[in-house]
Amino acid sequence: MKKSAKTNGPAIDSTELIIAMNELEKEQGIKKDILLEAIETALVTAYKRNFDSAENVKITMDRETGEIHVYAEKDVVEKPEEVENDKIQICLDDARKINKKLEVGDKVEIEQVPKNFGRIAAQTAKQVIVQKIREESRNFIFDEFNERKGEIVSGIVQKADRGIVVMDLGRIEGIMPSKEQIPTEKYKVNDKIRGYVLDVERGAKGAPQVIVSRAHVDFVRKLFELEIPEIYEGVIEIKSVSRDPGSRCKVAVYSPNENIDPVGSCVGQKGIRIQNIINELNGEKIDVIEWSNDPATYISAALLPAEVMAVDIKEEEKFAQVIVRDDQLSLAIGKAGQNARLAAKLTNWKIDIKSESQFREMLAKLQEENEESSQEIEESSEE
Repeated sequence: MKKSAKTNGPAIDSTELIIAMNELEKEQGIKKDILLEAIETALVTAYKRNFDSAENVKITMDRETGEIHVYAEKDVVEKPEEVENDKIQICLDDARKINKKLEVGDKVEIEQVPKNFGRIAAQTAKQVIVQKIREESRNFIFDEFNERKGEIVSGIVQKADRGIVVMDLGRIEGIMPSKEQIPTEKYKVNDKIRGYVLDVERGAKGAPQVIVSRAHVDFVRKLFELEIPEIYEGVIEIKSVSRDPGSRCKVAVYSPNENIDPVGSCVGQKGIRIQNIINELNGEKIDVIEWSNDPATYISAALLPAEVMAVDIKEEEKFAQVIVRDDQLSLAIGKAGQNARLAAKLTNWKIDIKSESQFREMLAKLQEENEESSQEIEESSEE
């Protein structure tokens, strides 16, 4: 059972405070109850610090008027001699002078009227509100950009040194680490660039910051969605993307509608659609190929611009032996193995490429080995 003694307590400029809280709730979505609870908690700390109090203090703030009341909470004990600490205990007889219904074991709240607490309360309330506005603003921005993960954002380069690019995204800072940058690009202060929202983190002092990428494969995927309406509408689907940022990219597209050419739609008339994406990527080459449910057909397309003669599939191992004409071998493999590597990433198959001559030599060698094995078996049988 808990009872309170009722006396008038100290107050601050309560009307303006409540009006300000109502405005904050309306304009910034910071709930008044959250502010009031935070202020009450801060006032307890301020009271104990300023008045060097060892009391169990409770401070309440009227939700409508803003009037502040300070209470010392005391445990009710039976006899005066049982009161070991009069700041936190009170005997039953004294307690009943406040409320006749009190019993041993109850708590009583005795209102205090500390001198000059109004000024301390006003200062504390202001600090709490400022801090809460800052926190809620940060939380709001964090939540907003957290929901924008996987989207493309535009920003102005503020800083570009030591391998990190800092972008101004408006109300929040974007960070592009070196591994998320396109290696062939150089970023300068005041450059306007676009990037893919990879993640949202809490930075120094809890300030949210967006991790931005231009090197991620999904940056290309999102650029395709922006430039090609059929992809955005779901008529054409991007099945897979593989990429060496700044150099080359392969994109596999598919449409269940037989009347739609997915590759042609992505390239656009006179290549205008794909050129817009290439320009955004500063000249990165893009191979758009048609996805197929047939592994051999899909792998052949993935190795474009090379022409494939034959593909031997080992389904269980997800391994493909590819044969190309002699003059197509270097094209199929690509510079430093890039074309073959990107095709393997795109299809998720292990790909071994051989020229026609190499394949014939391999067959001849196998045939020779088989003949030698057969001869050894015959000789063994004769013995």
